Amino acid sequence: MLALALKLLLAHILGDFVLQPTRWVKDKRKKGFRSPYLLAHIGVHLLALLVLLQFDSRYFLGIAFIGITHYAIDLLKIRYTTKKNSTSLFIADQVAHLLVLNLALYYYTPYTIDFDALYQPLVLLVLTLLFFVTYVAGILMRLILQPWQEAIEPSKKEKLKVKNTSLAGAGKIIGMLERLFVFAFILLNAWSAIGFLITAKSVLRFGDLTEGKNRQLTEYVLIGTLLSFGLAIGAGLLFNYLLPYL
Repeated sequence: MLALALKLLLAHILGDFVLQPTRWVKDKRKKGFRSPYLLAHIGVHLLALLVLLQFDSRYFLGIAFIGITHYAIDLLKIRYTTKKNSTSLFIADQVAHLLVLNLALYYYTPYTIDFDALYQPLVLLVLTLLFFVTYVAGILMRLILQPWQEAIEPSKKEKLKVKNTSLAGAGKIIGMLERLFVFAFILLNAWSAIGFLITAKSVLRFGDLTEGKNRQLTEYVLIGTLLSFGLAIGAGLLFNYLLPYL
Protein backbone atom coordinates (compact mmCIF):
# COMPACT_ATOMS: atom_id res chain seq x y z
CA MET A 1 0.00 0.00 0.00
CA LEU A 2 2.78 2.43 0.90
CA ALA A 3 4.57 1.90 -2.42
CA LEU A 4 1.38 2.61 -4.37
CA ALA A 5 0.62 5.68 -2.25
CA LEU A 6 4.10 7.09 -2.87
CA LYS A 7 3.83 6.48 -6.61
CA LEU A 8 0.49 8.30 -6.78
CA LEU A 9 1.82 11.18 -4.69
CA LEU A 10 5.03 11.46 -6.73
CA ALA A 11 3.04 11.52 -9.97
CA HIS A 12 0.90 14.33 -8.56
CA ILE A 13 3.93 16.38 -7.48
CA LEU A 14 5.61 15.90 -10.85
CA GLY A 15 2.49 16.79 -12.82
CA ASP A 16 1.26 19.70 -10.72
CA PHE A 17 4.56 21.35 -9.81
CA VAL A 18 7.74 20.03 -11.43
CA LEU A 19 6.50 19.53 -15.00
CA GLN A 20 4.09 22.46 -15.23
CA PRO A 21 5.80 25.59 -16.63
CA THR A 22 4.69 29.01 -15.44
CA ARG A 23 3.44 29.95 -18.91
CA TRP A 24 1.01 27.01 -18.76
CA VAL A 25 -0.42 28.29 -15.49
CA LYS A 26 -0.79 31.84 -16.85
CA ASP A 27 -2.40 30.64 -20.06
CA LYS A 28 -4.89 28.45 -18.17
CA ARG A 29 -5.73 31.35 -15.90
CA LYS A 30 -6.31 33.62 -18.90
CA LYS A 31 -8.14 31.31 -21.31
CA GLY A 32 -9.75 28.88 -18.89
CA PHE A 33 -11.01 25.62 -20.39
CA ARG A 34 -10.04 26.91 -23.87
CA SER A 35 -6.36 26.78 -22.98
CA PRO A 36 -4.54 23.96 -24.81
CA TYR A 37 -2.19 23.71 -21.86
CA LEU A 38 -5.00 22.43 -19.64
CA LEU A 39 -5.19 19.23 -21.67
CA ALA A 40 -1.40 19.14 -21.88
CA HIS A 41 -1.28 19.39 -18.09
CA ILE A 42 -3.66 16.44 -17.74
CA GLY A 43 -1.60 14.53 -20.30
CA VAL A 44 1.55 15.05 -18.23
CA HIS A 45 -0.28 13.71 -15.18
CA LEU A 46 -1.48 10.63 -17.06
CA LEU A 47 1.99 9.98 -18.47
CA ALA A 48 3.59 10.32 -15.03
CA LEU A 49 1.07 7.87 -13.59
CA LEU A 50 1.61 5.38 -16.42
CA VAL A 51 5.39 5.50 -16.05
CA LEU A 52 5.42 5.23 -12.26
CA LEU A 53 2.82 2.44 -12.28
CA GLN A 54 4.89 0.70 -14.99
CA PHE A 55 2.03 0.62 -17.52
CA ASP A 56 0.32 -2.05 -15.42
CA SER A 57 -3.14 -2.65 -16.90
CA ARG A 58 -4.58 -3.24 -13.41
CA TYR A 59 -4.26 0.49 -12.74
CA PHE A 60 -5.70 1.83 -16.02
CA LEU A 61 -9.14 2.40 -14.50
CA GLY A 62 -7.62 4.26 -11.55
CA ILE A 63 -5.43 6.36 -13.84
CA ALA A 64 -8.46 7.32 -15.94
CA PHE A 65 -10.41 8.22 -12.79
CA ILE A 66 -7.57 10.42 -11.53
CA GLY A 67 -7.19 12.12 -14.91
CA ILE A 68 -10.90 12.92 -15.32
CA THR A 69 -11.33 14.20 -11.76
CA HIS A 70 -8.13 16.23 -12.03
CA TYR A 71 -9.50 17.92 -15.14
CA ALA A 72 -12.82 18.68 -13.41
CA ILE A 73 -11.14 20.03 -10.26
CA ASP A 74 -8.80 22.25 -12.28
CA LEU A 75 -11.74 23.61 -14.28
CA LEU A 76 -13.53 24.60 -11.08
CA LYS A 77 -10.38 26.18 -9.71
CA ILE A 78 -9.80 28.22 -12.87
CA ARG A 79 -13.45 29.27 -12.99
CA TYR A 80 -13.63 30.63 -9.45
CA THR A 81 -10.07 31.85 -8.76
CA THR A 82 -9.63 35.56 -8.06
CA LYS A 83 -6.76 37.58 -6.60
CA LYS A 84 -8.40 37.56 -3.18
CA ASN A 85 -9.12 33.83 -2.92
CA SER A 86 -6.19 32.41 -4.91
CA THR A 87 -4.42 31.03 -1.84
CA SER A 88 -7.49 29.43 -0.27
CA LEU A 89 -8.55 27.93 -3.61
CA PHE A 90 -5.05 26.57 -4.20
CA ILE A 91 -5.22 24.78 -0.84
CA ALA A 92 -8.74 23.50 -1.59
CA ASP A 93 -7.55 22.34 -5.01
CA GLN A 94 -4.66 20.36 -3.54
CA VAL A 95 -6.87 18.84 -0.83
CA ALA A 96 -9.36 17.73 -3.48
CA HIS A 97 -6.60 16.12 -5.56
CA LEU A 98 -5.24 14.30 -2.50
CA LEU A 99 -8.73 13.02 -1.65
CA VAL A 100 -9.02 11.63 -5.17
CA LEU A 101 -5.65 9.91 -4.81
CA ASN A 102 -6.84 8.42 -1.52
CA LEU A 103 -9.99 7.09 -3.18
CA ALA A 104 -7.88 5.45 -5.89
CA LEU A 105 -5.55 4.02 -3.27
CA TYR A 106 -8.48 2.65 -1.26
CA TYR A 107 -9.94 1.03 -4.38
CA TYR A 108 -6.78 -0.99 -4.98
CA THR A 109 -5.63 -1.52 -1.39
CA PRO A 110 -8.52 -1.06 1.08
CA TYR A 111 -7.37 0.26 4.43
CA THR A 112 -8.87 1.42 7.69
CA ILE A 113 -7.97 4.44 9.79
CA ASP A 114 -7.55 3.77 13.50
CA PHE A 115 -9.03 6.92 15.02
CA ASP A 116 -8.40 5.53 18.51
CA ALA A 117 -4.69 6.03 17.87
CA LEU A 118 -5.29 9.79 17.87
CA TYR A 119 -6.20 9.58 21.55
CA GLN A 120 -3.01 7.83 22.62
CA PRO A 121 -1.07 9.69 25.35
CA LEU A 122 1.91 10.30 23.05
CA VAL A 123 -0.24 11.98 20.38
CA LEU A 124 -2.10 14.04 22.98
CA LEU A 125 1.18 15.19 24.56
CA VAL A 126 2.64 16.23 21.20
CA LEU A 127 -0.52 18.13 20.24
CA THR A 128 -0.68 19.86 23.63
CA LEU A 129 2.92 21.03 23.44
CA LEU A 130 2.58 22.07 19.80
CA PHE A 131 -0.35 24.33 20.65
CA PHE A 132 1.60 25.61 23.65
CA VAL A 133 4.70 26.64 21.68
CA THR A 134 2.64 28.22 18.89
CA TYR A 135 -0.28 29.99 20.56
CA VAL A 136 0.02 29.89 24.35
CA ALA A 137 3.68 30.91 24.36
CA GLY A 138 2.90 33.94 22.19
CA ILE A 139 0.20 35.11 24.60
CA LEU A 140 2.50 34.59 27.60
CA MET A 141 5.22 36.62 25.90
CA ARG A 142 2.85 39.51 25.20
CA LEU A 143 1.78 39.57 28.84
CA ILE A 144 5.36 39.45 30.12
CA LEU A 145 6.61 42.11 27.67
CA GLN A 146 3.61 44.41 28.12
CA PRO A 147 5.27 46.63 30.81
CA TRP A 148 8.01 47.57 28.32
CA GLN A 149 5.73 47.94 25.30
CA GLU A 150 5.06 51.65 25.78
CA ALA A 151 8.75 52.41 26.20
CA ILE A 152 9.63 51.17 22.71
CA GLU A 153 6.51 52.32 20.87
CA PRO A 154 7.08 55.51 18.82
CA SER A 155 5.03 58.58 19.59
CA LYS A 156 2.20 59.69 17.31
CA LYS A 157 4.44 62.30 15.68
CA GLU A 158 7.13 59.70 14.99
CA LYS A 159 4.53 57.35 13.54
CA LEU A 160 3.52 60.05 11.07
CA LYS A 161 7.13 60.65 10.05
CA VAL A 162 8.20 57.01 9.81
CA LYS A 163 6.34 54.71 7.47
CA ASN A 164 5.81 51.20 8.82
CA THR A 165 7.31 48.81 6.27
CA SER A 166 6.90 45.57 8.22
CA LEU A 167 4.57 42.85 6.96
CA ALA A 168 1.25 42.52 8.76
CA GLY A 169 1.38 39.67 11.27
CA ALA A 170 4.90 38.69 10.25
CA GLY A 171 6.30 38.92 13.79
CA LYS A 172 3.68 36.51 15.12
CA ILE A 173 4.35 33.96 12.38
CA ILE A 174 8.13 34.26 12.80
CA GLY A 175 7.77 33.64 16.53
CA MET A 176 5.59 30.58 15.95
CA LEU A 177 8.00 29.13 13.41
CA GLU A 178 11.11 29.67 15.51
CA ARG A 179 9.48 28.00 18.53
CA LEU A 180 8.31 25.10 16.39
CA PHE A 181 11.83 24.65 15.02
CA VAL A 182 13.38 24.76 18.49
CA PHE A 183 10.81 22.30 19.82
CA ALA A 184 11.45 19.91 16.91
CA PHE A 185 15.24 20.22 17.28
CA ILE A 186 15.03 19.23 20.96
CA LEU A 187 12.87 16.21 20.14
CA LEU A 188 15.52 15.23 17.57
CA ASN A 189 18.31 15.97 20.08
CA ALA A 190 19.81 18.45 17.60
CA TRP A 191 20.99 21.13 20.03
CA SER A 192 23.57 22.46 17.57
CA ALA A 193 20.74 23.35 15.18
CA ILE A 194 19.23 25.58 17.88
CA GLY A 195 22.53 27.46 18.11
CA PHE A 196 22.50 27.93 14.34
CA LEU A 197 18.92 29.26 14.51
CA ILE A 198 19.84 31.76 17.23
CA THR A 199 22.86 32.91 15.21
CA ALA A 200 20.81 33.32 12.04
CA LYS A 201 18.16 35.38 13.83
CA SER A 202 20.81 37.53 15.51
CA VAL A 203 22.46 38.31 12.18
CA LEU A 204 19.14 39.26 10.58
CA ARG A 205 18.15 41.42 13.54
CA PHE A 206 21.54 43.13 13.84
CA GLY A 207 20.93 45.52 10.93
CA ASP A 208 17.55 46.68 12.26
CA LEU A 209 18.89 47.27 15.75
CA THR A 210 22.02 49.14 14.65
CA GLU A 211 20.05 51.33 12.28
CA GLY A 212 17.54 52.14 14.98
CA LYS A 213 20.28 52.93 17.48
CA ASN A 214 17.74 52.36 20.23
CA ARG A 215 19.06 50.68 23.35
CA GLN A 216 15.56 50.06 24.69
CA LEU A 217 14.49 48.35 21.48
CA THR A 218 17.61 46.19 21.54
CA GLU A 219 16.90 45.08 25.09
CA TYR A 220 13.23 44.48 24.27
CA VAL A 221 14.11 42.28 21.29
CA LEU A 222 16.70 40.38 23.33
CA ILE A 223 14.21 39.68 26.12
CA GLY A 224 11.60 38.56 23.59
CA THR A 225 14.05 36.27 21.82
CA LEU A 226 15.25 34.66 25.04
CA LEU A 227 11.66 34.20 26.21
CA SER A 228 10.63 32.64 22.91
CA PHE A 229 13.54 30.21 22.84
CA GLY A 230 13.22 29.51 26.56
CA LEU A 231 9.55 28.54 26.33
CA ALA A 232 10.22 26.29 23.34
CA ILE A 233 13.20 24.65 25.05
CA GLY A 234 11.12 24.14 28.19
CA ALA A 235 8.38 22.45 26.17
CA GLY A 236 10.92 20.18 24.50
CA LEU A 237 12.54 19.22 27.80
CA LEU A 238 9.11 18.53 29.30
CA PHE A 239 8.33 16.19 26.40
CA ASN A 240 11.59 14.28 26.88
CA TYR A 241 10.93 14.05 30.63
CA LEU A 242 7.38 12.70 30.22
CA LEU A 243 8.16 10.36 27.32
CA PRO A 244 9.33 7.38 29.47
CA TYR A 245 6.05 7.51 31.44
CA LEU A 246 3.81 7.17 28.37
